Amino acid sequence: MHRTARVPESLVAETTALGRRFRLLVISEDWCGDAVNTVPVLARWTEMAPNLELRIVRREENPALMDAYLTGTSRSIPIVIVLTDEMVEVGHWGPRPSELQAWVMEKKRAGAGRELYPEIRKWYAKDRGETTLRDVLALLRSQEPGARGQKDPSAD
Repeated sequence: MHRTARVPESLVAETTALGRRFRLLVISEDWCGDAVNTVPVLARWTEMAPNLELRIVRREENPALMDAYLTGTSRSIPIVIVLTDEMVEVGHWGPRPSELQAWVMEKKRAGAGRELYPEIRKWYAKDRGETTLRDVLALLRSQEPGARGQKDPSAD
């Protein structure tokens, strides 16, 4: 998947224009279908954007870290923890792109189960990781001056 992962140049430019460094810490396992579809595109993005760094840790080897980022009561992965260069947490993303996660949760509330997986795979094939990148980029942007929850230094 990493070999075929593509990141739009415009997204790399947007990321670089943020003007500060970020670290992405990913909790994952290679057997996870969601991780197989998202982590390679995140890795490609961090290779292309000089202000991003990526580290991946295994869920099974880091239970305390995983338990700090549960999805409800589930150890769902992947989870991307976004940190500043100073190691201050900005937020986290996961286990699926926002649009797909909303659809899956709606279907599960209606009683769906494993039959969702073919549709999930189709969604990932069509999206090609772009929603994941946009979701994580939104977390990076939340650190820009004037972003919601951030003080604008020019306002002083």
